[in-house]
Amino acid sequence: MEITIDKNSGYCFGVEYAIQMAEDELEQASQLYCLGDIVHNRMEVERLHNKGLRIIDHQQLENLHDCKVLIRAHGEPPETYQLALRNNIELIDASCPVVLKLQNRVKSSYDKMRKQDGQIVIYGQQGHAEVEGLKGQTLGDAIVVTKPEDLDQLDFERPIELFSQTTKSTAGFYKMKTLIEERVAAARLAKPEDADHIYFEANDSICRQVSNREPQLRIFAAEHDVVIFVSGRKSSNGKALFAVCEAINPKSYFVESEQELDPTWFDGIGTVGICGATSTPLWLMQQVADRIAEFDHLLTLVLD
Repeated sequence: MEITIDKNSGYCFGVEYAIQMAEDELEQASQLYCLGDIVHNRMEVERLHNKGLRIIDHQQLENLHDCKVLIRAHGEPPETYQLALRNNIELIDASCPVVLKLQNRVKSSYDKMRKQDGQIVIYGQQGHAEVEGLKGQTLGDAIVVTKPEDLDQLDFERPIELFSQTTKSTAGFYKMKTLIEERVAAARLAKPEDADHIYFEANDSICRQVSNREPQLRIFAAEHDVVIFVSGRKSSNGKALFAVCEAINPKSYFVESEQELDPTWFDGIGTVGICGATSTPLWLMQQVADRIAEFDHLLTLVLD
């Protein structure tokens, strides 16, 4: 059996940067707080916990004073920074530059849309840390949409500007964009006298490092008999990228670690491809590969 790890999988720049900042800080201190899981991967969170990284939530943050707290790649809303100032908390800000740029764009658009009685819409996962940070730039006014029925929250007779969570599916974003365009067009036809006020602007704010993985994964999934996709189950990016693999290769399996592998998946298989999300460490994909190699050895012994 031939086992290949996808060279394009693994940490994106933002996640790698945040983890490096945490490890650098922990070399100088025995403990460091992190606001939320530093990465949506249970195995990596456990590894860093053993180094002294302690995950806290926003409620716990309110009770901390005179300490250091890491802001992960997902970014935070303005009120988090205001709280840190009040409580004399030193923030180690590992917000992804792509996310920070998007936050600034959303805030600028919100300031403009308030003057026009417009709406900011975010295609993303409700409650996701990055989405909460983006909503914070709009004083919580942004409307989050995940599926077509969520569009019923919008007033299509008012201006609309659409953004995307940086890790969402490109195909999903453009599907949502098309659905909004159709309903805006219908509103213009229904009220031609208000056509100048009824408009829609879409901003593809998906991270290119994420979106470029979709075509690469399609090729990778097609090249192998079985695909093992390694990701934390909390990862929005992981869910989106796994769907890409599964659409191309029905023999694609989602696992968090090598413990979830099923030996029967590899019976009579010639090639196995291992890939993962932007939050999947290379060391974890290697552990999965090593375990599959053990299966292959055992199967060979049985056949012999």
